[in-house]
Amino acid sequence: MARPLKIAVLVKQVPQFESLRLGDDRRLRRGGQQLEMNPYCRRAVAQGVQLARESGGECVVFTMGLPAAEDCLREAVACGATRGVLVSDRVLAGSDTLATARALAAALSRLGPFDLVLCGRNSVDGETGQIPAQLAELLDLPLAAGVRELVIKDTTLVVRCEHDDGGLRAELSLPALLSCAERLIHPAKAGPADRAAVSAHLLSRLDATQLGPGPWGDAASMTEVGVSRRLDSTRLRLRHDGDVATQARSVVAELAERGAFDIAPEPLPLPVPEPCPGAGTGDVVVLAEPGRDRLTQELLGRAAELAVPTGRRVTLLGPAPPNLAVAGSWGADVIGTLTGSNAERDLADGVVAWCRARTPWAVLAPSTMWGREIAGRVAARLGAGLAGDAIDVVLDAQGELVCWKPAFSGGLVAAVTCRSAIRFATVRGGSLGLLAPRAAVAVRGPDLAVDPRPGVRAAVREFDGRLEALAVARAIVCVGVAVPPADYPVLNPLLHTLGAELAATRKVADMGWQPRARQIGVTGRSVAPRLYVAIGTSGKLTNMAGARGAGLVLGINSDPRAPLFDAVDVGMVADWRDAVPQLVTALRQRGPQHGTPLLARGSTR
Repeated sequence: MARPLKIAVLVKQVPQFESLRLGDDRRLRRGGQQLEMNPYCRRAVAQGVQLARESGGECVVFTMGLPAAEDCLREAVACGATRGVLVSDRVLAGSDTLATARALAAALSRLGPFDLVLCGRNSVDGETGQIPAQLAELLDLPLAAGVRELVIKDTTLVVRCEHDDGGLRAELSLPALLSCAERLIHPAKAGPADRAAVSAHLLSRLDATQLGPGPWGDAASMTEVGVSRRLDSTRLRLRHDGDVATQARSVVAELAERGAFDIAPEPLPLPVPEPCPGAGTGDVVVLAEPGRDRLTQELLGRAAELAVPTGRRVTLLGPAPPNLAVAGSWGADVIGTLTGSNAERDLADGVVAWCRARTPWAVLAPSTMWGREIAGRVAARLGAGLAGDAIDVVLDAQGELVCWKPAFSGGLVAAVTCRSAIRFATVRGGSLGLLAPRAAVAVRGPDLAVDPRPGVRAAVREFDGRLEALAVARAIVCVGVAVPPADYPVLNPLLHTLGAELAATRKVADMGWQPRARQIGVTGRSVAPRLYVAIGTSGKLTNMAGARGAGLVLGINSDPRAPLFDAVDVGMVADWRDAVPQLVTALRQRGPQHGTPLLARGSTR
């Protein structure tokens, strides 16, 4: 490295899963709970400390929260950070992601400038992953999200990023902002004694008056949380042992009795509503990510359902939208093409210009790295509300947009509305379903040229899976490290019989045996199939939390004391190599004939 680097690391304190509670205001209650540093933030701290040491620079760690959040700063300093800064004030209470990003941007500007800003990929409580993009926009920095490999050459960052079903290789110029993936580096951790030993003079505090005139907190928040509820997952915990063939027959009978294999024809999808332009004010805009046709089709169908009752148009914007006939059949009335650059930062500039000229009513984007960065940047620039990672977007009785979003791997769902004139939402793929195409053809609107900005260059995208595969799967088989990849063919008969998709635990993905797009758990995907089968996994909470939405869960483990058996409906105490063939035999004896999967695409969850 040519010079010492001044590095800022942003961390967040989050509740542990076991202590998750809602307050009277329907927000996560952060007092009186077991709290810890967000797992992704631990990677950011470790990386910041390492780079500061290597360059002879400094690593300053920031957190925003209650006074108790100082414990995160103590831990970061104990792990090698130069000092810690707590941004804390009663006025900051009720901050949404935009208000949080504004406060952190003010703190960084006051104590900066910094060469590099590091933060976690997302927090495991809110899971929106949109603060990095909003903060990058407010600080006018290039962003690389989900970084898992990092090399610094003079003033250039060479990164490999971990995205939804693949990755991105790119080069960035300093200064820049990076969000850190789980696999970037070993996490920074320090015990209670080491944290307590940190000198108080290494910690400082900023209040709202030091940040600037504001507004701050709830007054600066452009989203509002309505009804929230905790989704407790109560499993049957039925466990079988003894003769494996007998176990398999009993397990299949129990699952069948509870409807795991019922095959009912799926109702025909409703058609996309026909265009009905009227006096509605402002379009419903859909951002089309290249190569994500299914996500675009889902969003357009829902956009049409939102637009038609209010007489609004649906406009599709993107660098490579589908043709007029296809887009029209999916729900678009007008198509606008963004030309000149494919970089997210540049595309965000184009969407900002479009929104300022036309003031749409709502903007829907896919909840992918691409969609989160563009929507996050645009909402931050316009000062608009953004509901992130929604699983449903609907109109309430007053015609307002309500976004239902999950948190804690589906442990909570909350109704989020926007206070701004333009409403932004990113929507999780596979959650809306597809509507039957209509006959309408879209019309072409004016193209919008965007000017490339310096920052990110030499970007190469990689794909290693199909993003929506697990989201729409009726059955999922999740494997742990006890199932080596050489034995995956043994699972094929089970996958075929169930019509299931293969998924994996974090350790399996870490070892490269399965792509990260297939990882289930707190730092992976959350899924809701009709049947979830866990094979060769210990059943840790961090993994099984991702299967909270499953209809029924079957677990196979040879250790009767494995925590897996507390997280399943039906369990088999057996070696998976013995259990899987017997399970396939029992399934075939009671299932459809002629090779039809028990949970075929024509079935419902």
